[in-house]
Amino acid sequence: MHITLNAPASLHVTIKLPSSKSISNRALIMRKLGGGKTEIHNLSDCDDTLVMVKVLQETSEITDIHAAGTAMRFLTAYFAATDNKTLLTGTDRMRHRPIKILVDALLTLGADIRYQGEVGFPPISIRGHRLEGGNVTVPSNVSSQYISALMMIAPYMTNGLTIRLSGNTVSSTYIRLTSELMKIFGAKVNDDNREIQVLPGQYNLASFDVENDWSASSYWYEILALSESSDDTIILPGLYRNSLQGDSKVAELFRPLGIETIYDNGGIQLHKTRAVVPSYSADLTEQPDLAQTIVVTCAMKGIPFNIKGLQSLRIKETDRLKALRIELDKLGIRIKEHHGDSLSWDGSIKDVQDEIIIDTYDDHRMAMAFAPCAFCHKGLGIRNPQVVSKSYPNYWKDLRQAGFKIKDI
Repeated sequence: MHITLNAPASLHVTIKLPSSKSISNRALIMRKLGGGKTEIHNLSDCDDTLVMVKVLQETSEITDIHAAGTAMRFLTAYFAATDNKTLLTGTDRMRHRPIKILVDALLTLGADIRYQGEVGFPPISIRGHRLEGGNVTVPSNVSSQYISALMMIAPYMTNGLTIRLSGNTVSSTYIRLTSELMKIFGAKVNDDNREIQVLPGQYNLASFDVENDWSASSYWYEILALSESSDDTIILPGLYRNSLQGDSKVAELFRPLGIETIYDNGGIQLHKTRAVVPSYSADLTEQPDLAQTIVVTCAMKGIPFNIKGLQSLRIKETDRLKALRIELDKLGIRIKEHHGDSLSWDGSIKDVQDEIIIDTYDDHRMAMAFAPCAFCHKGLGIRNPQVVSKSYPNYWKDLRQAGFKIKDI
């Protein structure tokens, strides 16, 4: 199945974005560890969060988290540190996403975890019990979710936990997000660039409101950047300048691409400007989830780019570096990959296919980042559009509200 899209001639729309799944999933783990008493408002309704809700409500002998990578990492730590016994598994792609760094750290701390297939990958069987804690060293140059998973269970270790980070840390904004949320929920956390100390304690927050998702806003930044009218505007309620989310940097990253962000008390307004750079460079080590959106935006605007800090994209829902190269080639854009951590394009364009259908690789961000290309290619196709439910279930509905014509094929 695929859909075709045609973009509107003008844009003047207010869009209610989904709530942050990154915050929602962390809040769910902390609420459960704290006895389930926290009332969480504006919880995400995306697939990843719904999986977390279901699993935490009732643990079974086999826990299938499907394609939810965050759930795999967070629940591995949660089950290892609590009185639970389960086999944790997921989709075929999930069974090829590495988990060894986290499992090794938990084994060092006394966890009972065994691989049920290839070593280093799910499925894993877990016999949980309270961990003593202490000290552990974790490579931080692969995925910040391993560190966040350890941090969140640390208050419930007998001796707390000190995590020493080795290597160049990727996505450190997500580690800071975890730290700040833990403090809000009542934990005692001391952190710097190389060491995180969590003291024994408990989570005891009564009520918590989840912010709307800055990552989801990036597709609307892209839509406005590619739209045809200079008078177009987009309003996104529920986003704030002093957000806990690292992807709030999207406002700064899109400024050179001609998008101005105006903050007010209830959210943001996006406007087009003429201040567009002739070439673009950025380091997305801290914001890897914005990579597809920014790469596609630059390509469609004809702006040569050099974007680095993309090393973690290989172990996401798909190999995103490879997927970007393949799909942009269909649009006449031949990008180059360098050392597995950066992408560039010199601005040259080759022949474009007559009928363009973008493959999504079971990756929600591929679908959402390529959909705005309909401004440049009428009748653009997106295969398996339902993948957006992983983080933004109403994406196609919101595009229709903005004036996109979408047809099921």
